[in-house]
Amino acid sequence: MPTFDIVSKIDGQTLDNAINTAKKEILNRYDFHDSKSTIELDKKTNQLTIVTENDMRLKAIKDSIISRMIKQGLDPSSLDDGKEQYASGNMIRKEIKIREGIDKPTASKIVKKIKDSGLKVQASIMDDQLRVQGKKIDDLQAVIALCRKEDFGQPLQYINMRN
Repeated sequence: MPTFDIVSKIDGQTLDNAINTAKKEILNRYDFHDSKSTIELDKKTNQLTIVTENDMRLKAIKDSIISRMIKQGLDPSSLDDGKEQYASGNMIRKEIKIREGIDKPTASKIVKKIKDSGLKVQASIMDDQLRVQGKKIDDLQAVIALCRKEDFGQPLQYINMRN
């Protein structure tokens, strides 16, 4: 039976390139001339840490990162904002988590949407991804079109199409 998987992943190297380009862009801006701002990407925990002096600079850094992600072809909806914390002195720290994998509530929404569509396919949740199988490839392509129209709050990719 034909199958495919629905996943939510982000390319680590492309993300690293986007962050490094945003760092260079921030360092060259005049309004960040005497700034002690830092941007760090922890690849193991998939977390981005921004430390800067005030909210205006924090927003500028975040906007720069988002614009670089879009230019690199990454979906910025994979960024999960955390709270702003006050670091030592007058510095502000913001930790942004990078979401990978489909969590259970989102997976349930996707499965419900597929079942409500009336297509003759079966969707099953497997850890942090979904597997969809059906008798016809046309039905599977209709599921992909259905999921692309809907916004589930995170970027989705459709991989491993097998016949």
